[in-house]
Amino acid sequence: MSLLSVNNIEVIYDHVILVLKGVSLEVPEGKIVALLGANGAGKTTTLKAISNLLQAERGDVTKGSIEYRGDRVDQLTPNDLVRRGVIQVMEGRHCFAHLTIEENLLTGAYTRGLSRGQTRDELEKIYEYFPRLKTRRKSQAGYTSGGEQQMCAIGRAMMAKPAMILLDEPSMGLAPQIVEEIFEIVRGLNSRENVSFLLAEQNTMVALRYADYGYILENGRVVMDGDAESLRTNEDVKEFYLGVAANDADDGAGRKSFRDVKSYRRRKRWLA
Repeated sequence: MSLLSVNNIEVIYDHVILVLKGVSLEVPEGKIVALLGANGAGKTTTLKAISNLLQAERGDVTKGSIEYRGDRVDQLTPNDLVRRGVIQVMEGRHCFAHLTIEENLLTGAYTRGLSRGQTRDELEKIYEYFPRLKTRRKSQAGYTSGGEQQMCAIGRAMMAKPAMILLDEPSMGLAPQIVEEIFEIVRGLNSRENVSFLLAEQNTMVALRYADYGYILENGRVVMDGDAESLRTNEDVKEFYLGVAANDADDGAGRKSFRDVKSYRRRKRWLA
């Protein structure tokens, strides 16, 4: 069953700049779906269209529709969408730097109206997933590491008891070991709490190891989609996003930059 359906949406900024062109995707309930592509492909715009944050940047969904649990939600306010269980974790983490880690987490539960005891129980559950945050709970968020701030941002979203999290570039600026830790936590939240994820990510190799399904964006269009394993083994994806070309295997080179290949060739092969 589809929890989220994006149906042929078009997004225009400033009434002039066409950014998304007929994007469609689905997120089944209880699954992790990766939205992949290079910088500027339209990943963040897609997430903001879903969470209704475009108007703050003078953007509008001018065509298509967005449905959550079978109801159209593209005309709701961001606040209404949060109350329905859809939370976005923004690119760049965006913690409240002057608040402690624990105070940041508590802001996530603001809309739920919990008692003091219930709030304490929810905090302890978050600390089970993020033990590092428990040791830093009294530290100002602005003085913690990038990985700890990313954990704080995801933990704050979980405090709102979401059914779905829109996670934007969770690996940005983090060391590979921390990226693995973040994605393991995402997998745990998905399997144990049944939280669905739509994650926008440039790190295709890592995202496809943890996702169930993937969509690849290029210049505001979906040019390929499929289950994660099929995308990982697809020769075009390996060549242009993982940097491994099939014809390099014999000569031992093994690496190739997709910048060296004309984009029309990539589109032609995918759309054929």
